[in-house]
Amino acid sequence: MGEMEVPAAAYYGASTQRAVLNFPISGQALPRRFIRALGMVKRAAAQTNRELGLLSRRRARAIAAAAQQVTDGELDAQFPIDIYQTGSGTSTNTNANEVIATRATEILGGERGSRLVHPNDHVNLGQSSNDVVPTAIQLACAMAIQDELIPALERLHKALEAKSKEFWPVVKTGRTHLQDATPIRLGQEFKGYAGQVEESIRRARAAVDELARIPLGGTAVGTGINSHPQYARMAAARLAKATRLPVRETQNHFHAQATLDVLVAAHGGLRTIATSLWKIGSDIRLMGTGPIAGLGELRLPETQPGSSIMPGKVNPVIIESLLMVIARVYGNDLTVTISGQSGSLFELNVMMPVAAVATLESVTLLAASVRNFSERCVEGLQATDRGPELVERSPMLATALNPILGYDESAKLAKESMRTGRSIRQLARSKGVSESTLNKVLDLAKMTKPGLEGPGGGGG
Repeated sequence: MGEMEVPAAAYYGASTQRAVLNFPISGQALPRRFIRALGMVKRAAAQTNRELGLLSRRRARAIAAAAQQVTDGELDAQFPIDIYQTGSGTSTNTNANEVIATRATEILGGERGSRLVHPNDHVNLGQSSNDVVPTAIQLACAMAIQDELIPALERLHKALEAKSKEFWPVVKTGRTHLQDATPIRLGQEFKGYAGQVEESIRRARAAVDELARIPLGGTAVGTGINSHPQYARMAAARLAKATRLPVRETQNHFHAQATLDVLVAAHGGLRTIATSLWKIGSDIRLMGTGPIAGLGELRLPETQPGSSIMPGKVNPVIIESLLMVIARVYGNDLTVTISGQSGSLFELNVMMPVAAVATLESVTLLAASVRNFSERCVEGLQATDRGPELVERSPMLATALNPILGYDESAKLAKESMRTGRSIRQLARSKGVSESTLNKVLDLAKMTKPGLEGPGGGGG
């Protein structure tokens, strides 16, 4: 395509510079995690090609050393291409090939531009952008989930379990349809939240497992042309060791390169995790409303002043930040879905870079916000006396009288309680229910357990 001026200090070449000029879009380069994974792929490829006898030991070692520098972040400034570029990420794969070839040439004592190590013939040996880039995306996302998100979720799960035990003695009014329901322990509510997070951890691990099935070895269209038959299996084994993930070659290269189904599925797991976190955060925020005119059943940690005009006001800002992150994750999920749906054209998806960035952002934001939610909100929550006070006045305690008075009479008591403000205990006593019976059936602690006799009896 003719001559191209490249900065004298650059390790990259003309192809990278053309891409820089072609895509002056956002000014944002691909994330560090992706570049790190790309370096890992190039290092594993060089070592595998050496073992297969396709690269000389000396050249392979130089390429592996240069690729390790890419992995370690020493050459990040040499990756200037915009996120919004070639849909296959070819520009960035070429960028990596040029940078690693030039650096490897230096390591061997050659001069820049001498092509002692060639970007295509040596660094890209047995590869194509079409299998390298999705492999790097999947590895980057899997490592981010494993290293960042799962530990954050595990901390939140531990915090919620601890609060469940701490709050177990607190009996309060349950709520369904945002209306009063039968009693529940505050600890039981938190046990439910802990269960959601436990499931979130399972879903995150399932996403890692999904992402660990890599398309490397399919080269251009999934046929594996120009690669050794054992290359994919051997390179995957090296990547498994380097990443400490269950990396293995996909069983179907044509599917793995033609679609982003794996990424769509993995981000679907992130969306589900985010939805669980929305419920947990929203419930805690509602229980902490007040302190006078709200529910006031929880006291949230005071992290900062909540108003520039109202002295003493404290807002649930940690939860608000979590919910904003979740909104962003929902947007990213749509981006990934559209990328998977609209970008899959015959043998290749051509919306890979934006899907990669969206997924990595979701993982990073979720991990950071979950850690913050655990540390600055959940771990400092306190129960107030408001829940136990309200449950004693709840008309839904009439449910416990079903076996004695029947559903219809119990319903009348509930309505009268709401109309007059008198408690269920007072009204039942006036109907002739004995004190010993009332003490038995209106035992709030027993009403939080299963049972057909006494509290909670009479069917659903």
